[in-house]
Amino acid sequence: MIILAREARGVSQQELAEYLKVSQANLSKMEQGFINVNEGLIKGLQNHLSLPENFFYQQGELLPPNFSYRKRDKVAQRVLTTVDANINMYRIEAEKLLNVIQFNKANVPSLDLEKYETPESVARQLRKLWKVHRGPVENLTKVLEDHNILVVCFDFGTARVDGRSIITSDGHPIVFANKQQLGDRHRFTLAYELGHLVMHLIKPKGFQIDVSHQANQFAAEFLMPKEDIIKDLQVPITIQLLAELKKKWKVSMQAIMYRAADLNLLSDNQKRYLVQQFNQLKIRRREPAELDIPKEQPVLLRSLITQYKNKQRLSVKSMAEFFNLSEEEFM
Repeated sequence: MIILAREARGVSQQELAEYLKVSQANLSKMEQGFINVNEGLIKGLQNHLSLPENFFYQQGELLPPNFSYRKRDKVAQRVLTTVDANINMYRIEAEKLLNVIQFNKANVPSLDLEKYETPESVARQLRKLWKVHRGPVENLTKVLEDHNILVVCFDFGTARVDGRSIITSDGHPIVFANKQQLGDRHRFTLAYELGHLVMHLIKPKGFQIDVSHQANQFAAEFLMPKEDIIKDLQVPITIQLLAELKKKWKVSMQAIMYRAADLNLLSDNQKRYLVQQFNQLKIRRREPAELDIPKEQPVLLRSLITQYKNKQRLSVKSMAEFFNLSEEEFM
């Protein structure tokens, strides 16, 4: 719990040791369980890491997230360490809640790529199993939550990391998304993580498989089914057309452009020309604000917490104690 709290707060072992006035070697031994931690040090941990005493005495372990990040190519390891730690904190809190309420298992089928051959075929099969209507997915967050997948959004402290998923010790999937994302990127992140959940929960065979690329292919087909979007991709494909289709499909203009290229509706030269236009118009990093897609808000976890709080007639203070958090952090 010391490691978890320290990494979640982005505090180095050396910094914490200096604050606690102990050697880094001794702090390392405390974190490994070789040296006991006295009450004075616990108070120091509380103060510096802004967590109540009972946080450090709870049972739990740090689980590695099960799937690769959706992120930019280069992200500092210390940033990923902090995000991983916060994911584990949320996961531990969710496990506590799920252990005391009646909650059905998530309806997430494991769809074998060897059977379905391509990520696109897996996406089509999942839409069929989940009875997702044809065309654009109006609210992807609701689709996931309707199948009991927990969706958690928090600020990752960086714009370079979009999302990651983790499976609780009881086998329940939680999808984490960066609160900093715009609405269109948020939706693609959820679809990307969903692809991991259905295709990669059982590790794929072979060492050369690019699971991230497969998750991207799944997400593109799940959000923009070939049979439906191909009717909208009229030639010529222009910036104006991409802007119009963004409103309908609720994904970025660039995602639609790459989808068109994948469907062989754009040549390499045409795609290169469109990318040049994005750069000239200065909308490659930030598409026009007037085209922004409203951010989907998850409601399932909040609803479960509220139901438990009301059923047990607990105060905010009691709920914070249940989660081993301060009242402010619980809220």
